[in-house]
Amino acid sequence: MTAELVGALTPRLRKRLDAGVSKLAGRPVVRDGDTVRIAVDDTTDLELHAPGGTVTSADAVRCGCLLAPDCLHRAAAASAAPVAAPEATGEEGTAEEPGTPGASAAAESTPAGDAAVGSGPARSSGDGAAAGPAGPETATPGQLAAAQDLRHATAAVLEAGADGAGAVLQAELLRAAHTARLAGLPRAAAAAVSVVTAVRAARSADPAYRLADLVAALHEVLTVAHLVPHATGAELAALRGTVRQPYTPDGSLRLYGVFSEPVLTATGYAGAVTWTADAQGRLYSVSDVAPGGAGRAMGAADRTIRIGDTALTHRALARAGLAVSGATVSPTGRLGAGAAVRAVRASGAAWSEPPLAGLWAVPVADQVGRALDGGHDLLFLDVTLAGTVREAAGEALLAECGGLTLRLAAAHDHPALPDRDNLRLLAAARGSRLRIVARLTPAAHPRALLLAAGHPTDPDTRVDLGLDRLLHADLPTGRPPAAGAPGPAPEEAPLHLLRRRIQQAASGGRRVLAFSGGDTADRRRLRRHGLATAADLVDALHSAAADRARDPFGRLLPADRERFARRWLAAARYAEEVDRALCAAAWGAGRRSPVSAARTR
Repeated sequence: MTAELVGALTPRLRKRLDAGVSKLAGRPVVRDGDTVRIAVDDTTDLELHAPGGTVTSADAVRCGCLLAPDCLHRAAAASAAPVAAPEATGEEGTAEEPGTPGASAAAESTPAGDAAVGSGPARSSGDGAAAGPAGPETATPGQLAAAQDLRHATAAVLEAGADGAGAVLQAELLRAAHTARLAGLPRAAAAAVSVVTAVRAARSADPAYRLADLVAALHEVLTVAHLVPHATGAELAALRGTVRQPYTPDGSLRLYGVFSEPVLTATGYAGAVTWTADAQGRLYSVSDVAPGGAGRAMGAADRTIRIGDTALTHRALARAGLAVSGATVSPTGRLGAGAAVRAVRASGAAWSEPPLAGLWAVPVADQVGRALDGGHDLLFLDVTLAGTVREAAGEALLAECGGLTLRLAAAHDHPALPDRDNLRLLAAARGSRLRIVARLTPAAHPRALLLAAGHPTDPDTRVDLGLDRLLHADLPTGRPPAAGAPGPAPEEAPLHLLRRRIQQAASGGRRVLAFSGGDTADRRRLRRHGLATAADLVDALHSAAADRARDPFGRLLPADRERFARRWLAAARYAEEVDRALCAAAWGAGRRSPVSAARTR
C-alpha cells in the first residue's frame, strides 16, 4: 500500500516526499475509534481508517486538501507509519505492528496467510504446476523473480545507506517485500520489512535504533535472496520460512518456572516471556508479546498467562510450576494456547533443587556449543563477581566462571527497565558467588547478557533482572572476600576493522567507502593477525565502492550497486562466521578459530 501511494506521485512530488514525512511527523494527531486524524494545517485534516490499528489499502488514507487524492500528504502519512508485519504467533493468530500516529501502513493488501508456504511448493499467480518425474523441489518462477526484486531493492538501500535511503527507496523495498510474501517467501519479506523499520528509526533519531539491527536485517534479506535460486529441498524450505509457527501435540507436561524476562523490540513490540523446564531439562516458554512500549514490557509480567484456566501471572510462574494437559509446542519450545489446552498451577523448584539444578550441571562448553549449533542461547552459569570493565556501550560486569573471565552486559538499556541499574548494584558485590541465567552473545571473548540471578544474600531467591529492581539493602553488608583480579585480556583478533566497514556502509552507504583513505594499515594489521581473508574483503569492499566507469564523454556512470551488495554480503557473512568460531574458542566449546587453524597449517 505504501509503495502504491509513493508510486502514484509525480517526480516533482517524490523529491519532496522526505520533507513531507518530516513535517507530517510533528503535526497533531487525534484517534477516534478506528480513525486517526492528522492536522495537516489549520484547515485540512488527513484521515487514516485503520480497523484493528492497521491501514490495509490506499483508499483508507484520505486527505482534505485541494490536490487530493494525488497529493503528497497521503504518501507521507503511509511512509511515516511503521509497517504492519505479521509475526509467527501460531494458534494465537497474526499480530500487527502498531502504527504511528495510531495506525500501521500495511506492507500488503492481502493476508499474509494467503500465500502458500511451508514444506509444499508455493506459487504466485501465473506459475504453472511442475510436470515430469518428482525431484528435489526448487524455487518457483515467481519466487525467483521475487528474490531478484528483493536483491535489487535491498542493494539500492545499501548503496544509499540509512542516511540516504529516503521514502522512495523504502517504498520500493516494501513493494519487493509484498511481492516476496505473495510468492511464498515470508522469511525474506519479514527481513525486508525489518530493514525499512530500522532505516526509519535511524532517520528519525529514534533512541531505540541500533545499527547492529540494521546490519543484521540487511544481512538476512540479502542472504535469503541470494540463496533461494540455488537451494533445493529442505534448504529451500528453510529459506522460504513460514508465516505461522507449526504447533504439534506434546501430551501432558509437568513444568517448573525458571525465570521471566521483558521483551522490548525496536519494531514496537513489548511484553514478557517466562521460561520453564520439564524434569528432563527441556525448556518451554510462555509469552505475552503485543504492540507496545516499555510500560507494557513491565506490566506484562503481572498479566495472567494465556494457557488453560490458570490464574498465574508471568512473575508468579517464574517461581512456581505448571501442569499442562493437551499441550501443543512449537519447534522453538513455545507453548500453544489452543482451546483444548488445559493448565493448572503446581509447585515449583529452587534453582538448587532437582530438576532445575540439572540446567547448571551441563558443562559450560557444551552449553555454548549447543547455542552456536542452533539450539537455545540461554546459559546457566555459576559465577563469582569480579568487578567491572568499560566498553563502548557502557560498563560490563566481570565474573569468573570455571577459569574463564566473562563479561556480563545488561540485556536492555531502556531507562524504564531495571537491567542497567541492577548491573551497577551487582558490581558493588565483588566476590559474591551467584547462580545466573544469561544469553550468549557471540564475541571474541566470553560475553553474555545477564537475565536473572540468585539474590546476593539469599541464593534460594531469584531475581529477574529485567523486571525486579535490586536495592542497596539487598547487597551483602560485610565486605565480601576479595576475588582475584582478572588477568590482562589477551590481544583479540582485530575483526572490528572489517566490522566497522560493514557498519559504515549500512549507515552511510557506498559513498563512505569510495575513498580508501588509511585502510592500507588496517589490511596489514588484519594479515598480521592471520586474517588475510578479512583483509582481502576490506580491499574488495572498497574497490566495489570506488569502481565508477565513465561514458565516452567522461561522465560518471551509475555505480554497480549489485556488485557492491555482493561484496558487502561476503564481508558480513565472513564476520559472522569468524565471530562464531572465536566465540566457541573463547568458551572452550570444542571449535578452533580460523586464526588458530591458519597458524597451524
